[in-house]
Amino acid sequence: MKEYIKSMRKLVGKRPILQCGASVIAVNEKNEILLQLRKDNNCWAYAGGAVEIDEIVEEAAQRELFEETGLRANKLDLFGVFSGPELHYIYPNGDEVSNIEILYICKDYAGELIPQLDEVLELKFFPIDDIPENLSPPVVKGMKAYIAFCKRL
Repeated sequence: MKEYIKSMRKLVGKRPILQCGASVIAVNEKNEILLQLRKDNNCWAYAGGAVEIDEIVEEAAQRELFEETGLRANKLDLFGVFSGPELHYIYPNGDEVSNIEILYICKDYAGELIPQLDEVLELKFFPIDDIPENLSPPVVKGMKAYIAFCKRL
């Protein structure tokens, strides 16, 4: 079923729903991470989105990375699964979700950066110690975990 979340919204309106997301932190050869300036909330985030019915999570992550950035993941490494109150979010349109995020790291990708114009204002690689402060709330927990992981290396 395509666009599962949209079909659920027709049934439940703006009420909170559980949303499983597949996300990707793309890392370039300088160990900078790719972020997108989201059109809906004017905040920075890594690529990601909702998993569709019966979709394999890793394939959802690959799809979201391509749709939002134009990059094709050759290899994804599972980084972590994040959930909890920090991932509860109300979108600017009023839709409320409790996210479960499955986050991958991708250092092996191909393609040309092409933003998805209806969702993304800008794509940019950032050094790990110069991440923008205005992160989209649902990615803060995963981003903090990734930054902490990088600092341990």
